[in-house]
Amino acid sequence: MNNLWMVSNGANEIYWGWHIAIYLVLAGLSAGAIIISLLVKWNMHSDNTNSIWDSMVKAGAITAPIAISAGLLLLIAELSKPLSFYWILIKYNFTSVMSVGVITLLIFTPLSYLFALIIFEREIKNSKYLSFLSPILNIIRSFASLAKSVEYLLFILALGVGLYTGFLLGAAYKIPLWNTPVLPLLFLLSGFSSGIATTVLVGMTFFKGTLNKNSIKYLLTMDLRAVVFEIPLLMVLFLGLYFEGGSSLVAVKQALTHNSYGVLFWIGAFGVGLFAPILIAFTALKNHAYKPIFIVLDSICIVAGVVCLRFFFVYAGQVCLGV
Repeated sequence: MNNLWMVSNGANEIYWGWHIAIYLVLAGLSAGAIIISLLVKWNMHSDNTNSIWDSMVKAGAITAPIAISAGLLLLIAELSKPLSFYWILIKYNFTSVMSVGVITLLIFTPLSYLFALIIFEREIKNSKYLSFLSPILNIIRSFASLAKSVEYLLFILALGVGLYTGFLLGAAYKIPLWNTPVLPLLFLLSGFSSGIATTVLVGMTFFKGTLNKNSIKYLLTMDLRAVVFEIPLLMVLFLGLYFEGGSSLVAVKQALTHNSYGVLFWIGAFGVGLFAPILIAFTALKNHAYKPIFIVLDSICIVAGVVCLRFFFVYAGQVCLGV
């Protein structure tokens, strides 16, 4: 990933492409899905040892490890020498955002799989194809007294992964659109939002038998708040760059008025990802009405908007340098 530094030296070219953009989407989505699964588990289940979790807990638990694994594969594929990725795992530099992020991911990823195993314990033990995992489940159960502590740790790691997606871009300090302290918060919040939306979609599609309308309404309420709060965050980010002046001022003007990336932001990230969900929430889903078609439409808009937002920052950041 050393190619990134070629961009920061002023080359108006794309070195971090769609692999990185999709990785940032998947990493944030994975973090958001775990956070949502844990919040529903803690707040919507009176019995925290329930063996029949509702669809939202299951959806978040299965989405997180799949998304982060797919994202990491894309990240490795983006390296100029993918087979040398293991060096990042054994050579740490604790002043490097990359190293701290890798450590976080190394702990978060296996824990997300273990969490999924526990949530699907009943299904695994009843499946002739997955019963080979039963010994692992028995080992995990032997540490049941630590379950809550591990869940808290997983929650904190998920927050770290969500923030890391923004800090990763911010490491390129000479790229104006990336060099802002607001970006990690924006990526954490939008990742949380996409995690909710994907969890709802997966739950309503694959776990219909355990759907809990109250859990879905609980998540839709949180997602609306997240979407609404993204707007002032974006305003703070862009105004901060504007009033910073110099190349930052030029860069933000270039990005928001660019023939391609400007359209991607205003129509994709803002129009589809923010305005449309708010409109749906205050019309079709007013007063937390349970209308599956509009819930699915709302969730698709949010995920699509987050994808557009990540592509906007990854690509516009490298092209709109304020020079």
